[in-house]
Amino acid sequence: MCHRSMRTLFLPALLSAVGCVGTVDHSQPTAGAASPDEDPTETPTFLSAAFGDHLPGMTADEITRFNEGETEFATAETVADGLGPVFNDTACGNCHTTPSVGGNSSSVFVTRFGTTTFELEFDPLERLGGSLIQVHGIGPAANCNFVGEVVPPQSTIVAHRRTTALFGLGLVDAVDESTFFFVADFEAANFPDEAGFPNVGHDIKNNRDAAGRFGWKAQNPTLHQFAGDAYLNEMGITNPEFPNENCPQGNCALLACNPKPGLNDDGSGVTKFTDFMTFLAPPPVPSRTLAAALGRAKFREIGCNHCHWASFKTGNNASAALNQVTFHPFSDFMLHDMGSLGDGIEQGLATGGFIKTAPLWGVHTLTKFLHDGRADSLENAVLGHAGQAQGARDRFAALSDQDRANIIAFLNSI
Repeated sequence: MCHRSMRTLFLPALLSAVGCVGTVDHSQPTAGAASPDEDPTETPTFLSAAFGDHLPGMTADEITRFNEGETEFATAETVADGLGPVFNDTACGNCHTTPSVGGNSSSVFVTRFGTTTFELEFDPLERLGGSLIQVHGIGPAANCNFVGEVVPPQSTIVAHRRTTALFGLGLVDAVDESTFFFVADFEAANFPDEAGFPNVGHDIKNNRDAAGRFGWKAQNPTLHQFAGDAYLNEMGITNPEFPNENCPQGNCALLACNPKPGLNDDGSGVTKFTDFMTFLAPPPVPSRTLAAALGRAKFREIGCNHCHWASFKTGNNASAALNQVTFHPFSDFMLHDMGSLGDGIEQGLATGGFIKTAPLWGVHTLTKFLHDGRADSLENAVLGHAGQAQGARDRFAALSDQDRANIIAFLNSI
């Protein structure tokens, strides 16, 4: 549990340890930049956008960039492009498919592994290819044969992560960093037993530490870095922010056979991928039924909104499509101790039990739920919560069948 007293004493020490005190903005954002309670029906900005559409209000140049980015996103990389030598897939679009390009997948998972040292610290077993498995290899090259990696026997922690949707991530990227620290302070003051805190990662491009917001552990602070990370770790495409190849199963000597050494992407591919995500509209808001409206009230009543914040607002932005826009992700983007629901993997400030609150927008498109797909229904997903979410879970379980059904109807209307 992350009680207020722990956060007050513990988080500043962590932030200081990673060198971010004085380099990230803790000031309170403009009023209304985030709210746990605002109802999406009050600001229906994206009601008309379909899955896979671009944001409304974009310029002709931005639409061109979006379209070129979508093409890059869907184009398969080849060995001649620098694919591999180990990788998970040949194109980003192969994994992000449902219900449209840029979406999620209930069948595509990545695997991470590691172990715990005698000092009880997480060891990602990088010397054995960890912590992320690349399941494919490019095959014979020079005197080598590149094959997919496997979880080594030395691993005592194995975690699977579901492919998430990319809808609306440009809006998340456009939120002023101070908003996330405001959210953390608000939660600590108003519901300390459930309060989260932001991950802090190194912003490579700007050479500063910054609040994370992308990835299951909020390990990436910017959308551009999130894209470059995926190019390297999912497809093996090196790029300016991630210039070093992954050593297959940790054996760096094999890279002598790499048919495409050096920088595979000069940054243009990563930029196009970023453009696609930046201008990709959030999920359209389904019709709201009476049951969903009643479920919305119960959702608030049992405290689900303590972590699943309804509304955020972007800051000042050169793009009109991203400037001062209110959107409704139903996440606080904070790390929370999820107890038995944690995956054991450590990334940045997120130790094994901590996971970023998953945004709920578009959740009605899923068939597998929670980070590892262990739940086959929304109701089972709620009942699978643990750690800091145990109180809300128990209050949900104690509701009548009708009240629980209304909450599920509300979730399906987000």
